[in-house]
Amino acid sequence: MTSDTSLTGTARGHAERVPQTSGYPWLARAGLIARGVVFGVIGILALKLALGDGGKATNQQGALQTIAQGSFGKVLLVVLALGLAGYAIWRLVRAALGHGREDTDSTGERIGALASGVAYTLVCVTAIEILAGSGSSSSGSPRAPTAGVLGWPAGPELVGVVGVIVIGVGVYQFYKGVSRKFLETTKTELMSRPTEGVFTTVGVVGHVARGVVFVLAGYGILRAAIEYDPNKATGLDGALRDLANASYGPWLLGVVAAGLIGFAAYSIADARYRRV
Repeated sequence: MTSDTSLTGTARGHAERVPQTSGYPWLARAGLIARGVVFGVIGILALKLALGDGGKATNQQGALQTIAQGSFGKVLLVVLALGLAGYAIWRLVRAALGHGREDTDSTGERIGALASGVAYTLVCVTAIEILAGSGSSSSGSPRAPTAGVLGWPAGPELVGVVGVIVIGVGVYQFYKGVSRKFLETTKTELMSRPTEGVFTTVGVVGHVARGVVFVLAGYGILRAAIEYDPNKATGLDGALRDLANASYGPWLLGVVAAGLIGFAAYSIADARYRRV
């Protein structure tokens, strides 16, 4: 027992040194920029779809594939993969330690950091698969894994719980936007008044738009559980398609797409001002 405690303490001591390293802030800031680029591509493609100018409803994987197909796409994707890896590591470190260099996290924030770290680890793996030529044919749709889980004992209940959690994340994102709670992790004291005004505006709009698509995605997963139909499960791309097909669809999709572009701008600006 003493040996186990000693090993745990030693590991904790090594982990505590991570936020003090010179590279730690760069993990966070590079990751925030990479996240912003991915959401920017998603938002631009959705906006073009709403305007009838090509475009498509896509998710993070589709955005990475779009980047890979452009000029210098492979180089850009390598840079993005590194940034996404940095973001995932930063979030997982925050989940493990409960603090960074400049602030501390509540239990809820640590759980959110863990979920975010795992999610962006998967996005980073997707980028690597695309670079390796093995990830271009997969859509990243939740339908296949949902179909598998539905066949488990208590599978519909598990899928339903996931749907409720995703809806909860969306509601929290919406609340975080309208309450301006995201400013609590921002060094607004370094901003001029006009800069703070623009930053706050894109942050509010971006979090609200992100909340909308999370709620829609969670609702699709919940419907899959209730109706025992994996085809009802949709991800980010499916949520955007649902908006496009709704009454006043192009208008709704255009507003949400503009909001996602706003979130991209917020995330990139946050790389400069985030308390890490």
